[in-house]
Amino acid sequence: DDSLLAAPGEVGEFVVRGPVVTRTYYNRPDATRLAKIRDPHTGEVLHRMGDVGYIDDRGRLWFCGRKAHRVVTPHGTLFTDMVEPIFNTVPGVVRTALVGVARGGVTHPVLCVEPFTWRHAPDRKINFRPGYLEVVASALRALAPRFDHTRAVTTFLNHPGFPVDVRHNSKIFREKLAVWADRQLGPNWKPEE
Repeated sequence: DDSLLAAPGEVGEFVVRGPVVTRTYYNRPDATRLAKIRDPHTGEVLHRMGDVGYIDDRGRLWFCGRKAHRVVTPHGTLFTDMVEPIFNTVPGVVRTALVGVARGGVTHPVLCVEPFTWRHAPDRKINFRPGYLEVVASALRALAPRFDHTRAVTTFLNHPGFPVDVRHNSKIFREKLAVWADRQLGPNWKPEE
């Protein structure tokens, strides 16, 4: 019902309706229950996209990322497509991926960073002099406190090459990165406050 509608500016899950929305998933009743909503007034089936975003005061739709990839912390929820583009602007960064790592029942944001290497730019003249990765890391740390939605990110991990869907290089397997980050940080890791 309308109580599920997010107010303008509030992040919520996108739900769509129309002639291309299927009524069920084939032989997947659990997935159908999670993703399909029947309008009690019209009987029409609505589809939960799994993507989150908001509508601004001008009626524009803003994409914030996948619902499953958001990082819910005690200080607020961080969304991949609000955080990552900020850090992706740092020279020397190919791309970043926001993941959550839990310690003591609390989830903390960790930014996995894929820095430029010879693998990414074999024909480019990038200065890979000693200290290159430290310069990139310093720029990331300096950028984080500048924005409300990146301020909570204080842990950065270099990764040699993100696990991605072989069909299209843009779909990062953040679930695998979260497991990797957890192992890299070790059981005694405590985030900066």
